[in-house]
Amino acid sequence: MASTSLLKSSPVLDKSEWVKGQSIRQPSVSILRSAAPSALSIRASSYADELVKTAKTVASPGRGILAMDESNATCGKRLASIGLENTEANRQAYRTLLVSAPGLGNYISGAILFEETLYQSTVDGKKIVDVLKEQGIVPGIKVDKGLVPLAGSNDESWCQGLDGLASRSAAYYEQGARFAKWRTVVSIPNGPSALAVKEAAWGLARYAAISQDNGLVPIVEPEILLDGEHGIDRTFEVAQKVWAEVFFYLAENNVMFEGILLKPSMVTPGAECPVRATPQQVAEYTLSLLKRRIPPSVPGIMASLPSCRLSILQFLSGGQSEVEATLNLNAMNQAPNPWHVSFSYARALQNTCLKTWGGAAENVEAAQQALLTRAKANSLAQLGKYTGEGESDEAKEGMFVKGYVY
Repeated sequence: MASTSLLKSSPVLDKSEWVKGQSIRQPSVSILRSAAPSALSIRASSYADELVKTAKTVASPGRGILAMDESNATCGKRLASIGLENTEANRQAYRTLLVSAPGLGNYISGAILFEETLYQSTVDGKKIVDVLKEQGIVPGIKVDKGLVPLAGSNDESWCQGLDGLASRSAAYYEQGARFAKWRTVVSIPNGPSALAVKEAAWGLARYAAISQDNGLVPIVEPEILLDGEHGIDRTFEVAQKVWAEVFFYLAENNVMFEGILLKPSMVTPGAECPVRATPQQVAEYTLSLLKRRIPPSVPGIMASLPSCRLSILQFLSGGQSEVEATLNLNAMNQAPNPWHVSFSYARALQNTCLKTWGGAAENVEAAQQALLTRAKANSLAQLGKYTGEGESDEAKEGMFVKGYVY
């Protein structure tokens, strides 16, 4: 396998081994020169142990990812829904509420941040990155630059942001980030065209390789949008094609598989399909997809079955209701599977919390409790122990938005 050459950490060259203006080439190591003569970035082999350790931490039992990486524009839409203006102060207040919820680290292992948030402090003046670390939560960072129209396609999109990614990733690492997110999407109603699938897969692979070069564990996330009237079988068919392409190009780019996090969409019918799927059906289709398409990883990342090797998986909610996302996750963890199957949710963790807060200081404690309720529910679902008892009607409301943009 293409990644096996990266299993052993290669030695880091001592400064005395350098010839001015040149590098001494050794197997498994390539050294990239940057504008600053003393700043050397070494490929994934030098970060191998740290990448695996980070992936293990994020995939710890009973915990998952809080995705709070909405762009400022999207965060503004969330704030507008509760009557607040989109100002840095309001964004700061809301993010402070999230990261400072007491005991959040019991259920959340990683938090994906927007660039502003990575460098931001709480309303009390503490760095948000430090608040997360104190809770035992690994800071992550959204590194893509958004979706733009893909020329030559059927009104599809591609994800931009590879230009300058290496230098940005190095800076994010210095700021405390240890994993990265790159969101690309595939639309079933629009095809998907072979061009769009290949572009999505290649972009993810290049991003993953660059991230690992700079010490960041990449979340590999080809999101298959919920938009459409198609049934679950069509979603399954498209997902198989997308993941086959993704892993082909990950191998072509020498990505170290044991140092990535996978973030697939659950296999569900389109949001406008009249035939809905039960949590058990979603689990069956999704686990079948994973068994057919997720390649062997290195044993020992987590406790694996005797005859199985392990991959780490985080699922996104993709506009399902809070309860629906939790039920589907729980069903997958009640079915036999060799993976650590967890969650990476944004709206499915934050929706009730945001509405409870409403921008009022006196509601902060209640809003944090709403966040912890959802985080605990998904923690139980990761362990296959969620029952759904006592859930509010609000948590059962769907959150699908057609053509949703981060």
